[in-house]
Amino acid sequence: MVLLFGTNFQETRLVKVYNRSSQFPIRHARQSKANFFDAQGALESFYGIGPSVSQRLMARFHIHPHARLGALANKQVLDLSAELSGMTLENDLRRKLQDNIRRLRDMGTYRGRRHAMGLPVRGQNTRNQIRTALHLNRVERRG
Repeated sequence: MVLLFGTNFQETRLVKVYNRSSQFPIRHARQSKANFFDAQGALESFYGIGPSVSQRLMARFHIHPHARLGALANKQVLDLSAELSGMTLENDLRRKLQDNIRRLRDMGTYRGRRHAMGLPVRGQNTRNQIRTALHLNRVERRG
């Protein structure tokens, strides 16, 4: 247990559990001796939430950046889950990204053709070192 700013923070581990009623992943804390997760890392484990969004959410709900997940009050957890349920995350965001790429391909735009061929889309040089770009651009864009 760590004391920061007058609050005891327990070392906890994060476990992903899916709620059957809402089909939305809810993160639960579990006591563990290894692999301790803080609240910011828990937020960043969602697809679509990066460091800046997680810091903004934690600042909005007055959560310390190094707070452990198990040390959060129930009100803070409920507020966070309510905020996350209103955001486009995980599979919905992946589907939206694939739909945008599919739309570009169907319209026949330059970017859509580059996506379809698996080539760099954002103007990277392809005269040399194309092998790396071909390898990196193959991720979840076909299909």
